Amino acid sequence: MSRTGKAFASSVAALLLVAGSGGVSAQPAAEPIATPYAMPSTQMWDMTSDVGRKYRIFVSYPGQGEPPAGGYPVLYVLDGNASFASFAEARRIQEYDAIGKVIVVGVGYQTDMPYAEERNEDFIVMDDPPPGKRLGRSKGKSGRDEFLDFLTGKLRTEIGSRFKIDPDRQALFGHSFGGLFALHTLYSKPQAFHSIVVASPSLELDAGVLRDERDFVDRLEAGKVGKTSRVMVIVGGRDIDDDPEPARALADRFDRLSGHGLRVRFKRYEEEGHMTVPARAVTDVLRFAFAMR
Repeated sequence: MSRTGKAFASSVAALLLVAGSGGVSAQPAAEPIATPYAMPSTQMWDMTSDVGRKYRIFVSYPGQGEPPAGGYPVLYVLDGNASFASFAEARRIQEYDAIGKVIVVGVGYQTDMPYAEERNEDFIVMDDPPPGKRLGRSKGKSGRDEFLDFLTGKLRTEIGSRFKIDPDRQALFGHSFGGLFALHTLYSKPQAFHSIVVASPSLELDAGVLRDERDFVDRLEAGKVGKTSRVMVIVGGRDIDDDPEPARALADRFDRLSGHGLRVRFKRYEEEGHMTVPARAVTDVLRFAFAMR
């Protein structure tokens, strides 16, 4: 082949190589379109309480098999926007065992933020609340009492209409302000839940919670309470927002009431702070919440 023929053949081969690779002007492959991730075996809907408060409800449920003969146990997780996903995934990956054959209900708000301001009026009572806030004590119901009515009434009824549940195995988890609400639930409706988990309760922010505790203890010692919830108190060793000592002291006071039927367990995670306690405690909470009486 002549020198000219060889050059022509080389040029053709180069053109074919470029064409096979998409050409010099080809655009890079388009990036895949991102879509939101939906957790398996979950549902979400919005509800309005009887007093007009709006909530977002998240539910994780067993994806296979039949419900237990007595119905599924249920764990209600406050601050659902922040904590539901951790509990839901821990339940789902353990579905092979009894701890996963339960229903987790996250109770949150209509926002994509982990925490909503509305939680303040639902969870706490203050002796001197800011103007216009339903945080004070009065002869009528506070926002906290109204939220408890929703939690144990309209919401529980709705969950029962969607799933076969065990009415005698209902548990509650509350963290920080939610921990204060969990204590209020124990003091005011001690039979409403068979297990209550109080995580890093912000005891320093609600002086009235100690008055409520004293009233509850008086009634318990007088035999006016009857069967009470089982209680687990959780705190982090690095909890600088809520010194872990008050939580430990609370658990000690509860422990001294065991002769009156109050059962308590205390758990301290040395390396956790105020905001990391819930994620660290998930499996321990599930185990405690659904242990048989």
